[in-house]
Amino acid sequence: MLSVIASRSQARFGDNQCEQAVSTAFVGQGDQTMKRLKNSVKAALLIVSALLWASSPSFAQLKPAVQTTGIERPESIIYIGNSFFYFNNGISGFISRILAAADPEYKLRSAQVTISGSGFDWHDVGSYFRPNAVGRYTIDSKNVVTFNNPERLFDLAIMMDCSQCPVHPQLKDIFYEYAKKHSETVRKSGAEPVFFMSWAYLDKPEMTEQLAEAYTRIGNENKALVIPAGLAFARSVKARPDISLYTADKRHPTAAGSYLAALTTYAAIFKKNPVGLSYTAGFDEEVAKFLQTTAWETVNDYLVP
Repeated sequence: MLSVIASRSQARFGDNQCEQAVSTAFVGQGDQTMKRLKNSVKAALLIVSALLWASSPSFAQLKPAVQTTGIERPESIIYIGNSFFYFNNGISGFISRILAAADPEYKLRSAQVTISGSGFDWHDVGSYFRPNAVGRYTIDSKNVVTFNNPERLFDLAIMMDCSQCPVHPQLKDIFYEYAKKHSETVRKSGAEPVFFMSWAYLDKPEMTEQLAEAYTRIGNENKALVIPAGLAFARSVKARPDISLYTADKRHPTAAGSYLAALTTYAAIFKKNPVGLSYTAGFDEEVAKFLQTTAWETVNDYLVP
């Protein structure tokens, strides 16, 4: 669930209101008895207030305004981010193998530009689209160099900020600033921007909702699709904590985490159900099916209007 708090005023009991309600209820009681009862009722009223606040119209769900990139079959993708992308030999490799299992004839060219620990503001996105540079050639599975000469360098640019930047008090303004700047740069270069919602740290689950709100907001502000990888992680951890998605540092992905992130990306970008695909990233069929289902259900819950 994604929550945005617009106003608390309609569903909130102020201290004076509580005191007045309690005093009215216990006029004529003994001082000590009245004091205890007043405290009990005040606590009860505050609980009721919180419940009313959470169920009131002002406690609204922030939904993504964009459900698709507008490109049904992208031919090329550039991933711009940090170690969350490049761990386990890169998310692009997972996605290429998922695509090969789903549609062997589909050829997707991809590149990753990642800087360890980086945020949006570390990347000179304009330089990634300069001619005869990033993506000029590809080394294929047979170790043959192929020179690319596409009509446009990349169809999609999937971007991720640092793991804390969207919610850090000193960095979140930069997150919004550079989401706008990079979206404009990507579009001027003929591609479509996409934002990759990262996941909470294992020991800080409250980050899930904070990151989801922040990424959904920049997606809406910049009319860009958001990949809900962070929500997929949270769903998986809740349902199957025995499947380890995190390395020992509680933030970087294991192979299972990278596989889930790639499945979620595939489902969000290509609008295809990954459940039942033969590529399991080396996991047994039951675990792979769970992660495939988690990705698909997360994308549907998040992106379906």
